[in-house]
Amino acid sequence: MDAQRLKRFVGQIWDDAVVPSLVEYIRIPNKSPSFDRDWVAHGYMDSAAALMENWARKRIEAIPGAALEVVRLENRTPVIFIEIPGEGDEPVLLYGHLDKQPEFTGWAEGLGPWTPVIRGENLYGRGGADDGYAIYGALSAILALHDQKIPHSRCVVLIEACEESGSYDLPHYVDHLAARIGKPGLVVCLDSGCGDYERLWLTTSLRGLANAKLTVRVLTEGVHSGDASGIVPSSFRILRQLLSRLEDERSGEILARGFHVEIPSARAAQARAAGAILKSAVYDKFPFAGGTRPMATDPAELILNRTWRPQLAIIGIEGLPAPQNAGNVLLPSTTVQISLRLPPTLTSDAMALLKKVLTHNPPDGAEVTFEASPFISPGWNAPELAPWLKRTVNQAAMAAFGCEPAYMGEGGSIPFMGMLGEKFPQTQFVITGVLGPHSNAHGPNEFLHIPTGKRVTEAIAHVLAGHLGHA
Repeated sequence: MDAQRLKRFVGQIWDDAVVPSLVEYIRIPNKSPSFDRDWVAHGYMDSAAALMENWARKRIEAIPGAALEVVRLENRTPVIFIEIPGEGDEPVLLYGHLDKQPEFTGWAEGLGPWTPVIRGENLYGRGGADDGYAIYGALSAILALHDQKIPHSRCVVLIEACEESGSYDLPHYVDHLAARIGKPGLVVCLDSGCGDYERLWLTTSLRGLANAKLTVRVLTEGVHSGDASGIVPSSFRILRQLLSRLEDERSGEILARGFHVEIPSARAAQARAAGAILKSAVYDKFPFAGGTRPMATDPAELILNRTWRPQLAIIGIEGLPAPQNAGNVLLPSTTVQISLRLPPTLTSDAMALLKKVLTHNPPDGAEVTFEASPFISPGWNAPELAPWLKRTVNQAAMAAFGCEPAYMGEGGSIPFMGMLGEKFPQTQFVITGVLGPHSNAHGPNEFLHIPTGKRVTEAIAHVLAGHLGHA
């Protein structure tokens, strides 16, 4: 492969076609179904799928035998399914998603979730990096091979529209499309992160996720706090006690040992290597307020905290009025939305354990209800890279980034990876992405670092070419 020609091709298609289409995609508020219950009536998901479908059709029309279909099963989000003919018996599956997280607050002046803005090398707006670029990067990599007449295996591109809601529609599509997908020898996922923008990062593990709503109710209605406090227990205080059963409020450690696993030595070594590369960048990327400090000083320990150890986040609360509306009332109830990140290899029933810890024998006999999310995301630990793939990834990283790749687990979840790993245990995985420092997926000021998008695309082209040589 002519690496310079590849770089020119990818750079041109990104500048002329990919970035302009991503700008239009960012304008569409196609929030994932969990955040837009009326997504069908609003039509935004169909608009986003149509935008990508039209873009892709124009790019593959010159490839003999290439086919694209927007598959729609009844009462489910759509899936874009693209087949590119190739050689060999071992197809490659390239994966991404087009649904988005909700708006969130705190966007900087001039920026907004549905307002695409290019500043320097960054394209700001919701979904560009997570994960709108995936279909563009995957097809651009394949087209770059065709530009140089370099053969590749049959490629299947699958873009779902439910990932941010736990991918609950995806198993139905995988079964529906099983014969057309085949048995992939390689899965390329473009929905992950990167420790920095200087090198290719491969994701080696993903945490699972259990979400639940916990409510503590002590009264049937609010009462005067001067009359009731000291007699009626505070729902907020009892909630604090229950959460302290789960988490040490001083260290943040999850106390129930059933949520912990033994960290594989290879993953601990990778964390140390990644920590040596990133140093304080492991935590410098976060917008700490005031004198807030990270939970540890050792970068490797922080990486293990966010990739292999269970962690609790309270992501929502109700029952508390806004301060300006707060009267002297002892509140009847307090509800929190719990997000518990789980180790990649945890096999126990995390939801059952979580319910037991939080609801057993509540203080003062308070009424406690636990509402589990119907969608629990399992964790995933990647199989060891086969020698051919490790060589290919090294070559791809050197060609695209000028240095060797780095390896690190991610703290988030991609349910599709665990699903595929279980279905195809012999499959190899290349999990990578563009979500680097300050890119802030799910939060305000999300951006796509355009040069990294280009270089990841180049790397995937090298990987696809190398896969056929192996297959």
